[in-house]
Amino acid sequence: MWPFTRTQRLDRCGILQGATDWHSHILPGVDDGVKTMEESLEILDIYEALGIHKVWLTPHIMEDIPNTTSHLRQRFEELRAAYTGPITLRLSAENMIDALFQRRLDSGDLLPYGDQADALLVETSYFTPPMNLYGTLEQIKAHGYHPVLAHPERYVYMTDDDHRRLRKLGVRFQLNIGSLLGTYGPNVQKLARELLRDSQYDCAGSDIHTIRCLQRHRHAPLPYKDIVALNKIPQNQ
Repeated sequence: MWPFTRTQRLDRCGILQGATDWHSHILPGVDDGVKTMEESLEILDIYEALGIHKVWLTPHIMEDIPNTTSHLRQRFEELRAAYTGPITLRLSAENMIDALFQRRLDSGDLLPYGDQADALLVETSYFTPPMNLYGTLEQIKAHGYHPVLAHPERYVYMTDDDHRRLRKLGVRFQLNIGSLLGTYGPNVQKLARELLRDSQYDCAGSDIHTIRCLQRHRHAPLPYKDIVALNKIPQNQ
């Protein structure tokens, strides 16, 4: 049995071999993430060395960053043309639950998430819930999609009861690896570990915005308990 008091570096623990990054901001020049094609390609080169085999590109769509589906698809095709490596690239979006999302949901102007194109990756403000959160989640399901909540460990307004209610509603949870590494502070790290070890997550992602973030994460220590729990996430590979 492994000595669970020990840690191992993220890039040496094996969980990235053959893994999927389910949340990234690598698509260049469309949001607060990577700005240039050169940086995107450099990140993908590092991903190759780490053994990652698939990346979901999930740029923000929100009232403050009103990316259009057509523009994101155009930028995605430009990245695919520039990248010649073995990693499979997929395009979706991280949708803020706001008035813009409601309009796009009603019109069907969406970038579905997941290999079956049957899910939507959504987020909320970190500090306050959107109006009619649960009603919107029900509407997502009524449109034939599974709601996937990005980084639930980061929402300070959510309680244990909220997490249980969301899971009972069928909302899937996406973990930020950086949360386990302490990127967002000790409180987020503690909650992420609790949710992970309670098998509440359905997929994991980097939420990477810059190459500096990637360099910091890949060398960070991860407890063996977290490594074991990450390997149990059914959609992590």
